[in-house]
Amino acid sequence: QGQLVESGGGLVQAGGSLTLSCAATERTFSNYIMAWFRQAPGKDREFLGGINWSGDRTSYATSVKGRVTISRDNAKNTVYLQMNSLKPEDTAVYYCAAAPPNGKYDYWGQGTQVTVSS
Repeated sequence: QGQLVESGGGLVQAGGSLTLSCAATERTFSNYIMAWFRQAPGKDREFLGGINWSGDRTSYATSVKGRVTISRDNAKNTVYLQMNSLKPEDTAVYYCAAAPPNGKYDYWGQGTQVTVSS
């Protein structure tokens, strides 16, 4: 079946940086599109950005473009989300997800909490 496990969340001060990791277990997602989402309390889940299977194409939501970078290491079966200039409104649970080409995001991690203090 395969699992995605996020890590790297925590408490960070506004203006700081954080890198989240998403490791795939039990199977490889090297040919999948990988993406990051987040969900703040009381809000809908928000797409942050995605990366294609080879890692040479990325797309980002307007709300975070310029502050986040998504990368992947298929040899390590891991995708990363680097976030800079963090703001209190970035506080949320961050999730990674995987989708087959032309498919939907069927695989999700359990999420990792990011809290940005002012």
